[in-house]
Order: sequence, then C-alpha cells, then structure tokens
Amino acid sequence: MDKTAVNVTEYMQAMGARARAAARHMAAATCGQKNAALLAIAEQLEQSRESLQSANAIDMQQGQQRGLDAPTLDRLELTDDRINAMADGCRQVATLADPIGEVTDLAYRPSGIQVGQMRVPLGVIGIIYESRPNVTVDAAILCIKSGNATILRGGSESINSNKAVAACISRGLEQAGLSADSVQVVETTDRQAVGELITMSEYVDVIVPRGGKSLIERISNESRVPVIKHLDGICHVYIDRDADLEKAINIAFNAKTHRYGVCNAMETLLLHKDIANELLPSLVERYVAHGVELRGCEKTRAIIAMNAATDEDWSTEYLGPILSIKTVDSFDQAVEHIARYSSAHTESIVTESYTRGRSFMRQVDSSSVMINASTRFADGFEYGLGAEIGISTDKLHARGPVGLEGLTSQKYVVFGDGHVRS
Repeated sequence: MDKTAVNVTEYMQAMGARARAAARHMAAATCGQKNAALLAIAEQLEQSRESLQSANAIDMQQGQQRGLDAPTLDRLELTDDRINAMADGCRQVATLADPIGEVTDLAYRPSGIQVGQMRVPLGVIGIIYESRPNVTVDAAILCIKSGNATILRGGSESINSNKAVAACISRGLEQAGLSADSVQVVETTDRQAVGELITMSEYVDVIVPRGGKSLIERISNESRVPVIKHLDGICHVYIDRDADLEKAINIAFNAKTHRYGVCNAMETLLLHKDIANELLPSLVERYVAHGVELRGCEKTRAIIAMNAATDEDWSTEYLGPILSIKTVDSFDQAVEHIARYSSAHTESIVTESYTRGRSFMRQVDSSSVMINASTRFADGFEYGLGAEIGISTDKLHARGPVGLEGLTSQKYVVFGDGHVRS
C-alpha cells in the first residue's frame, strides 16, 4: 500500500507504536551491536552511491522547478564528498565511547547503600528538518549509538533523497541484528504528519527541529512533547582594538564565506573604531571580490562606501552572501549589541588581549563563545562529538552542538545488600 495514501493520523500512530517497541530493544543493545550497525550503514551508503545520487537528482530538478533559492539547493545536493562524509560520520561515531550504562558519582551513604547516576537513552526522538538529506544519516547514527529509536521527518523537497538514505540505514540495522523500526523516515509529505508527530506524547519523548525560524517557532508553540531547539543563527565576530589584523581578516572572511547557508556563518561583523580605518579596506576588498553584499552602519560607511544597514539587518539571518558591519566605540558596546541582537548561537572575539578575551567569554551568553577562531567551528564534528543532531540555544538539558550525551538522560541507581531503612 502507498504509505502516502493512508490516513495520516493512523500512519503516524502506527509508526509511533513501532518506534516505542524498538526503543526498548535499542536500550538493551550492546555497544558491539550498535557499532556493527553503524559500520554496515557506512558500507551501504558507499555501495548505494549511484541510487542515492539518482534520487537526489530528482529532488534537485524538482527544487529548481519550484524556484528554491541557491542556499537551499546547496543544502539539498548530495555530492560525492557529502556521501563520503556521511559514511565517514558513521565510522567516526562508531569509534566514540558509548555513554549508555555509564555510572558516575557513585558514593556510599551513611546507611551503607551506594548511590550513583546511570546514563540512559531518552527513548523515542522525533526529528524534523528541512533540505539536507545528510541530516538523515547524522540524526540516525547518533540515535543508534545513544540507544534511542527515532522518527525522522525531512522536508518535502528532499523526500526522494531521504527515502534512498533510509533504505541504506534499514539494511545496515538489519545486518547488525537490530530492528529496522529503530530508524523510521516519514514517507508522506503531508504537513499533517508534523502536527501528529509533535503531539504523540505517548510514543515520542523529545522533538528536535532543524530548519527555518518559522518551522521551529511553530513546533515550539504547538508541541506537546519537550523540544530541543534553536531558532536561528545570528552569529557575530567582534574584532577588538588589540586584534592581530592578519588573524582578523582571515577569521572574518572565513566566518562569512566558507559556507553561506549554514547556521554558524557570521551574519554581523563588529569592528572597534580604533582599527576600522586600517582593517576595512582590505577586508571589504576580499568580500566584494567574493560577491558579498555589504551593509554598514553610518560610521562604517563614513570609512568606505557600502549600502546602509537598517535595524532589521542586525536581527536577520541571511544564510546568503550578505553581511552587516557595525563600527563600535568600545568593547562594552560590542557586547551590548550582541546581547540585543544575537540568537545565542555562536559569537567570536578576535583579540590579543587575554583580559578582554576572558571578559568576552564570561559576558557573552551564547551556546558557543570563541576567541580568535571562526564561528564555522561551532559544529559537532569539529567539537569531537562525531556528529550533531542540531545546535541547541536552549539552556536546559542540552546546549550547543547536541551529540551523544545530549541524547541521553540520567537515572539514579542504588546498590544494596539486603539494606532496609530504619
């Protein structure tokens, strides 16, 4: 039967029930079984390269016909390098320590019992995302290694790619003796499926949305299931008056132009007034040569000509070749600007001042704060997590790139030997 033709509520309820059953088996899976599944998935992806790219070509063609913009098409495309990266990600996660079952803080109490905390899976994780079929693999392998079952709902623009990737994952799970229901991809593009997924609290333990601001706001407002989210990535680089100018130019250029359509790309550059005259001409020359549209404050435009930045620009995630530049009078003004406009994703300071760098780290309240490094390093692979399921700007449970530990919880465990409470 065509899954897209059935009643969406019934379809999602059945999927949830299978996921709940699979979660119990995943919680008991050994590290060896989980690693075997990850390695098998990597092989399946490499062996299925042709079918993956054929399915992706259909999505790319339909996306072009629908008028998807260049950043979206970039995120959608499955190149050879991205397929290789997906397979490498599987193997890298297989090498990571398995967090499940780890007992910490074990201590004797006066009664004689021992009390500690054991790390356990969350259960069933619903993941909703747009455009990027590689997220299907990233999400699946992290959920597998952390002992969770997952229901994945990608965007309609990547439906064919996601189905092809899901087939590889299913075959890998079955080769390792694990249930294919541990990772299920929603195969209907009906938007009602999202509404069902975020309200199935009897089957789903947490929702992780990855996508545009409107999608994440909708899920946050309507979900009956706890949500690990980030709304957007309005990231800043502040070049301090004591910055090394060569470092500053390289970092600011990389943070903006390495990739445009990603949440850790810089959207606003802040410059201290004392170095702006010296720095701006060289930096602007590189940006313009790279096709970046520049929008500056009044002080910035007094130094070099560019379009005027509006207040809306400071709070916009462009996800494209546009950059807002503001010249500030002081370190404190830079920090105040970040506090007002940042989405609490990633901020970086370029400075040779140890004191000012430390102050920036203490005062800036974002999930990643950096000294003398590009914001593009805010990434699960770069942080040694193997992969990430998203970057959380929340403050509870998980913050920053969400890797294996972010997909687990803890429970208290007690060891006794016939102990009774007196």
